[in-house]
Amino acid sequence: MKFKMFSVIVGTECCIASCPFCVSGVKPNKENLKERNINWRNLKIAGNLANRSGIDTVMLTSRGEPTLFPEQITEYLKHLKDFQFPFVELQSNCIPISLNKEKYEKYLKEWYEEGLTTITISVVSNRPEINKKIYMPNSNEYIDLPDLIKYLHSFGFSLRLTCVCCKDMMDTIDKVEEFINFAKENKVEQVTLRPVNDEFRRKSAEEWIKENKLTDEQKLNIKEFLEKNGTKLLELERIGTIYDVNGQNVCLSLPLNKNTRDTNPENARNLIFFQDGHIRYEWEMEGGILL
Repeated sequence: MKFKMFSVIVGTECCIASCPFCVSGVKPNKENLKERNINWRNLKIAGNLANRSGIDTVMLTSRGEPTLFPEQITEYLKHLKDFQFPFVELQSNCIPISLNKEKYEKYLKEWYEEGLTTITISVVSNRPEINKKIYMPNSNEYIDLPDLIKYLHSFGFSLRLTCVCCKDMMDTIDKVEEFINFAKENKVEQVTLRPVNDEFRRKSAEEWIKENKLTDEQKLNIKEFLEKNGTKLLELERIGTIYDVNGQNVCLSLPLNKNTRDTNPENARNLIFFQDGHIRYEWEMEGGILL
């Protein structure tokens, strides 16, 4: 089999944010903040398979918030060095980092030295009041995103703002243009626009997603805006399209759902390593398992 992407699961399902579309929706407690043991033998199998597939990027991600498990991120980075992936990315809402820079400074230095190249910051907008509504509804304010960007850049990381596009948040050309300009003004290397996944992963998210997903017309309007105002750089099959929009890298991402599934084993989309040693090629289908 051959794959296009390699995802490695960090931590547990717990997260300090409150995203209504989240795959988890689980708050931290004494039990779920305990690190799980990692099957390093099977990580080696997954890494070798990723190498054989010609994958150039590994993404450290989670069902919850990975930065709640900083020591595990460090351990993963040390073991992943053996596979010499050019790009090693961490997907995070970065709220713990922004709220506790003193704690995370040493980890950020370690992660950079151990090969982490890119930090992907998950948002729903560039506007703090909108991000607060989704990520931190019980807090007085959202994190200072421009300050966070500047802070992470100071360690040498490349950054990507990944926007989950939802109704009334990132659903018009004006909002998309404002978001792209925000990224450019803050020297963010890459932007990803990802319409909220139509296929909900937990029952409690079902109604919210149905009410807040983009319409087909809204998705088309965004695509047409990028086509008209940008230069198409790359077409990534079943992943998305990358544009240059006035000097800003912008990817319009395709969702992980039945429409991006390919039954050809030489053209699978995602190789996923779980800490217990299971290796899968489907996030939701239990039958999509190799080990």
